[in-house]
Amino acid sequence: MNKEKMHQREINLTYEVEDNPSLFKKILFGFQHIFAAFGGIVVVPLVLSSALGLDAKTTTAVISASILAAGLATIVQAKGFGPVGFKTSCIMGTDFTFVSPSISVGTVLGLPGIIGATILGAIFEIILSYFIRPLMKLFPPIVTGTVVCLIGLTLLPVSIDWAAGGYGSADYGSMLNISITMLVLILTLVLNNYGKGMISSASILIGMIVGYLVCIPLGLVDFTAVQQASWVSFPNIFEYGVIFDFKALLAFIPAYFVTTIETVGCLKAVGEASNIDMNDKRIGSGVLADGVGSIIGGAVGAFPNTSFSQNVGVISLTKVASRHVAVMAGILMVALGFLPKLAALISGIPQPVLGGVGIVMFGTVAAAGIKTLSRVKLTDRNLLIIATSIGLGLGVTFRPDVIAQLPEGLKMIFASGISTGTITALVLNLVLKEKAIKIEENRDALGEVI
Repeated sequence: MNKEKMHQREINLTYEVEDNPSLFKKILFGFQHIFAAFGGIVVVPLVLSSALGLDAKTTTAVISASILAAGLATIVQAKGFGPVGFKTSCIMGTDFTFVSPSISVGTVLGLPGIIGATILGAIFEIILSYFIRPLMKLFPPIVTGTVVCLIGLTLLPVSIDWAAGGYGSADYGSMLNISITMLVLILTLVLNNYGKGMISSASILIGMIVGYLVCIPLGLVDFTAVQQASWVSFPNIFEYGVIFDFKALLAFIPAYFVTTIETVGCLKAVGEASNIDMNDKRIGSGVLADGVGSIIGGAVGAFPNTSFSQNVGVISLTKVASRHVAVMAGILMVALGFLPKLAALISGIPQPVLGGVGIVMFGTVAAAGIKTLSRVKLTDRNLLIIATSIGLGLGVTFRPDVIAQLPEGLKMIFASGISTGTITALVLNLVLKEKAIKIEENRDALGEVI
């Protein structure tokens, strides 16, 4: 039995990738994934709408379209349609990598220009998906382990900001926020470790629901957005029009290339957590689904879609890797895309509640990367790769201003700690050569000393 198979057998999953839980369990588990990803899905359109000066009606429509697109892309990725889809519990959504190019394009060409660049860039990613085999050779365990570890480590500051009440909030770090975070964190840990069956698997969801309910009488839940939202909304295909501009495409290509690299790393992390065989063809199908999902996003008036690394922690913590759960999460997000009031209810989850589960989830992802690296021989060369990649990745994450003076194209590529660390690990793995140590020479040297 090879080491890879032995490693896979160490992972005890409650539900394997192809297992199909009951409808009730799929809905519960599906909501866990939605809660983990929802912040990222709604924050990006909020930031872009604010930066582009969109009115309230358009902003609401863009957010609903983003949720709908994320749901459809998740279904494509998890269910799989022919050669399209990784067919695992992988959640999709728009990514902050696309914020900068979207703002630069949107200020000139508006939403139609962003939508056009989204679709053209997606075609570029689809083409890249057919060259995964040479790309996969660049991702041995030393690289994938470092990338998975970085995914967790770079997301931890986000969860800490959530725990403190949200970056820039007036009550940042208040005892109330920290207390709520600790309540949710401890409850999630206790349920996950000591709970049986459903209680353990749904620990994240239960922790968040309890935290949400506790926050209501404390006045930390604002229902204004729920009251203002309409009950039903139907996005129109290409509602805002579409402009295909080559200059806009050039702005999006670096972002698509970066997210392709991140997607390969994220899919490897999902595969590690899900205990599956990750061959080149399957990874390529996952990247292909990224491209198809982005075309869907542009068509419904939203932005590019890519795999969400936050959800790797949900799999690792709950031991639920069923892709049918991810399909259900996608269906629920599609429903939320048509039901703005429900979407507003979920988007109103207080930041400290998200922080309580985020710390555990993202820490679990980092630990999974460490577990992968534990199977790598820690030679001087490999230690240098790990140290430099994590150092630069975390450096950019903690001090983003360090790249402020770089050209816009380079700044876009290295703005993410994940992409910075990934590129560093890839380059160092190719450049640094392992030192050849001859046993005979060592013996001779030892003999001389004796």
